[in-house]
Amino acid sequence: MLTLYYSPGACSLASHVTLEETGAPFEAHRVTLAKGEQHTPEYRAINPRARVPALRIDGGDVLTENPAILTYLARRFPEAKLLPADPLAEARCLSMMAFLSSSVHPAFAHIFRPERFADDASAHPAIKETGRRVFFDHLKEIDGLLAGKEWAQGSFTVCDPYLLVFYWWGMRIELPVAELPNYTAHKQRMLARPAVRRAIEREGIPLA
Repeated sequence: MLTLYYSPGACSLASHVTLEETGAPFEAHRVTLAKGEQHTPEYRAINPRARVPALRIDGGDVLTENPAILTYLARRFPEAKLLPADPLAEARCLSMMAFLSSSVHPAFAHIFRPERFADDASAHPAIKETGRRVFFDHLKEIDGLLAGKEWAQGSFTVCDPYLLVFYWWGMRIELPVAELPNYTAHKQRMLARPAVRRAIEREGIPLA
């Protein structure tokens, strides 16, 4: 049995949706970041970095970081066809996940975690403002990448649940994400998928 450790609305939503897409049985264990539950000794024993997601594999090994978890799930459950079969297409999918984890996510962190980037509190407003601008620039880039496509890589892949995370985050901080036509249409297609509905209902995310 797989066990996913997630926090409502966090980047772990990508792994949560992907698990639902596989159709495999799993346990969903809530770790509420807003309450500091990631810092408990019990959770640090699972993930010493005190972050989500974490995936316990059949009661044994623990895997962390979305790109690794998403790739593992896609390869463990190939019948779900969540990674392209062609090596170049697969590499492009991995490239997009790397972009989301190494560029888009950190831009958002500047908005909510400025203390990670400067000890001087007087610098935090500028860090937040820059993060907000850069994050929205990334969303606009994603909107362009989705032009003329139903899904990010042509067919549905693990990239699509990951993209949903950042659209939701843009909504949370009241960026004009509705002005991004391709990204908004992608969000609507995601919401039509039963697996997505199950995950967001469990997390209580007002994405509709």
